Amino acid sequence: MNNSLALLNQLTPSEFLAEYWQKKPLLIRQAIPNFQGLLTPNELAGLACEEEAQSRIVQNIDDTWHLTHGPFDEDTLTSLPEKNWTLLVQCVNHHLPEAAELLSQFNFIPHARLDDLMISYAPTGGSVGPHMDSYDVFLLQGSGKRRWKINAQPDLTLVEDVPLRILKQFTAEQEWVLAPGDMLYLPPNIAHHGVSEDDDCMTYSIGFRVPKTQELIQGFLDHLQDTIQVDGLYEDADLRLQQHPAAISDDMIGKVATMLKAITWNKATVSDFLGRYLTEPKPDALFEPSIEETEIDALAELLAEQSLWIDLKSQLLFNHEHFYINGEPLTVPANIQQAVRELADKRCLATFNLNLQQRLSLANTFYTALMAGYLHIE
Repeated sequence: MNNSLALLNQLTPSEFLAEYWQKKPLLIRQAIPNFQGLLTPNELAGLACEEEAQSRIVQNIDDTWHLTHGPFDEDTLTSLPEKNWTLLVQCVNHHLPEAAELLSQFNFIPHARLDDLMISYAPTGGSVGPHMDSYDVFLLQGSGKRRWKINAQPDLTLVEDVPLRILKQFTAEQEWVLAPGDMLYLPPNIAHHGVSEDDDCMTYSIGFRVPKTQELIQGFLDHLQDTIQVDGLYEDADLRLQQHPAAISDDMIGKVATMLKAITWNKATVSDFLGRYLTEPKPDALFEPSIEETEIDALAELLAEQSLWIDLKSQLLFNHEHFYINGEPLTVPANIQQAVRELADKRCLATFNLNLQQRLSLANTFYTALMAGYLHIE
């Protein structure tokens, strides 16, 4: 709680959620006092050169925006001009344990809403242009300074024929310069424009997903397709001669409409869908097991000496007694459900505090996930 109070400028998490979350921006001076970041510019550049990282370079050349996707090589990065470009790396929390620790300070927002931590580096004048995001974001300043301008404008028309979502019209309504440790919260659809004020500007963007209604509906329909099974055949023993053989009769439409009423769902169906949907790993996520295939008893012995950790790229969520990891349901015995909830909340579990039967249950429950690299014993 103390971390959250400092992070939110002495607002309690409940006050922040009631007054600001998805409602209006909030500037927080020294949310993390003198925060200098988790990576140096060179370390971020090194991450941008790795195949597993999602990286981009945004440049403005002669008033034209250019976007290049990584991975990059050293020659590309060292040949960039002195000003007016930005390097961005997504999902840094999938690669850096310290990033996951930073995100834990935002635990007053449900894990189900978390998207990722993006880190950007920009020399003087670096920017990605005026734009708006369709998600909630906390913009935490690392090294250097960045000037942010915002406007809750209704005109969100985009510049055409540009590989970025740049707003055609943007006029600043408010603006601030953020120094190391300062943070700006923006709800969805607030137009904003950030520009680096010096040559070592690094910004940490903690983003929270806001699924579009269409995406949720499409995902739910896909889930129904995979899980529902309706018996029966179309029947028309009462078929009558039609004047036009090519016509789709109202009678046929009515019969099919009746058949479709067999597709039903309830809150349990929606809960199951969300558990799978919200824990689905990023498309580029790769998992590496940290232990070799072994016996359940041996795993239980390991858990008596070490702790159980969720992989940086994994997501474990629950709804009451229903648990999901990386897009799949997980059957959890009653004797360890409280422990697994703690694991999901804290992303680690001191398993040596559990009794032998609980450790055996954990070993059985997570055996497949451990072998796949979704979790680790460390």
